[in-house]
Amino acid sequence: MKRIVFIICCLLLVGLMTNAQRYAVIDSKYILEKLPEYKESQTRLDQFSNQWQQEIEKKQADLDRMYKDYDAEQVMLTDVLKKKREDELYNREKEVRDLQKKRFGFEGDLFKKRQELIKPIQDKVYIAIQKLAIERSYDFILDKSEGITVIFADPKLDRSDEVLKFLGIK
Repeated sequence: MKRIVFIICCLLLVGLMTNAQRYAVIDSKYILEKLPEYKESQTRLDQFSNQWQQEIEKKQADLDRMYKDYDAEQVMLTDVLKKKREDELYNREKEVRDLQKKRFGFEGDLFKKRQELIKPIQDKVYIAIQKLAIERSYDFILDKSEGITVIFADPKLDRSDEVLKFLGIK
């Protein structure tokens, strides 16, 4: 009798385990850092960033020098010349800010270069993750590199439409 109960429990447990969702955890940062093309692209991106930073620092140093010169000569300048120099300083300062925004701002040159150099490699990794998920029948793959993020979810598990129906929205 005990054997029969034990066998039934084992069969139930196996049945439950086969219906359980399968998931995996990956570290995309670790994966990317192991790829030689990622390292090369990151080095190139760093070179662009350093080059642009030096360009901005040079313009900022010129601007600082102009401010210093203006402060030294301010007492000897006429009101018209003061206004002209102040306008010139304002314009140069605006140029530096605009250059910083152009290079490092939202959707600036650095963002575009990152999209050009890094995104294809990230896409390649993402495709490999999707293939792994399908091949091994994973329902979820979580990325632990920067907090837990769902990087793949089996579409058959999406219950968004059911929630909308529950809310009375078709």
